[in-house]
Amino acid sequence: MKSLNLYGKQDIRFEESPEPVIERADDIIIKVKAVGICGSDISRYRKLGPYVKGMTFGHEFSGEVTEVGPGVVNIKVGDRVAGCPTFYCGKCENCQKGNLSHCEKLTVIGARHPGAYAEYVKLPAENIVPLPDNVDYDTAALVEPSSVVAHGFYRTNIEPGAEVAIMGCGSIGLLAVQWAKIFGAKKVYAIDIDDSKLKVAKEVGADIVINSLEKLAHEQILDHTNGCGVDLAVESAGSPVTSAQVFALPKKGGEIVFMGIPYADINIDRFYFEKIVRNELRVLGSWNAISSPFPGKEWSSSIYYMSTGQINVKPVISNRLYLEEGPETFDNLINGKGSYVKVLFYPEKG
Repeated sequence: MKSLNLYGKQDIRFEESPEPVIERADDIIIKVKAVGICGSDISRYRKLGPYVKGMTFGHEFSGEVTEVGPGVVNIKVGDRVAGCPTFYCGKCENCQKGNLSHCEKLTVIGARHPGAYAEYVKLPAENIVPLPDNVDYDTAALVEPSSVVAHGFYRTNIEPGAEVAIMGCGSIGLLAVQWAKIFGAKKVYAIDIDDSKLKVAKEVGADIVINSLEKLAHEQILDHTNGCGVDLAVESAGSPVTSAQVFALPKKGGEIVFMGIPYADINIDRFYFEKIVRNELRVLGSWNAISSPFPGKEWSSSIYYMSTGQINVKPVISNRLYLEEGPETFDNLINGKGSYVKVLFYPEKG
C-alpha cells in the first residue's frame, strides 16, 4: 500500500509498505479516507525524527472498516469510523487507578506502531469510534484533535459565564474557541499574529480577536476586561514566546491550561513568571486525549458536538491534498511556504 514513512529529521518518504493483517482476535483494519497533519507531527519531522526509523507516520484519521478479527462483535465491515490512536499499558499504577492519560508507557500509532498516513491502518476494537451518518470523513478526521482540546477543558474549573482567552489560532486553538463555548464561556478572545487565522477564529465563534503584533496580548485583554483579565487562558500556540506571555492573561485566581508543546526551552521574563505567584494562578498541563472508561468522554462528546454542528471543523481545514504530496507539504510547512491551518491527506486518488 502507499504510505508516508518517517526516516529521520526532515526525511519523510512516499513509498510502498506492507498492508496490515489481522493478527489478534480484536484487530480491525480500516481503509483510511482522510488523515490530518498534527502539530506534533510537524515538530517531530522538523526537530526530532522518528521513534522507529521508517515508521508509517500519522494518527488523526477516519475511514471505513474493511476487515475484523474473529473476536470482534460490535464493529462490522463497512462501518464508518474514527480511531483513537492511543495505546495504554493497563498495568502501571496510573492505569490501575483509571488515570489512563498518565500511563507510563503511553504511545500512539505513528510512533511505535504503524500510523494512518497510509491506505490502511490497524487498531484494536476498543480504539474504534463509530460515526453517526451526519458526521463526514473530513470532520471525523479531526475527532482526535477535538478530543485533545476537550481533555484539556475537562481538567479546568471553567463555569458557565466565564471569559476565556485562546493563545494561538492553529487547529487546536480554533477547536478550543468552540469548546470554550460548549463549556459555557460567555466571551472568547482569540489571540494570534496572523490575521487570516483570526478571521477563521471569528467564523468559528470567537467574540473578540486580538492581533498581538499590534499591542501586547495581555494589554489588549486588560482593555477588554476592565483591567481584570480572563477566568481561563488556553495556551495552544506551542511556542516559547506564547508559553511565557500566557501567564499575564488570567485574572487573580484564574487558570491556565497548556495544550501546546514548544519542543524548545522556555525563558520566562520576571514580569510573566511573577504572575503565577502574585495572582495565585492555577497552572495545568494537558496531555493526550484519553480517560476512563477508554477512550473516554472526550471522544463521545466530540462526536456528539460534531453531529449537532456545535463543533464546525470545515473552516479549520485549509488544505485537502493527496498522500503523495506529503513530502512537499511537510517541507512547505517548516519553511513557511504557503498558508496552512489544518491539512488533510487523502490516501485514495479520485
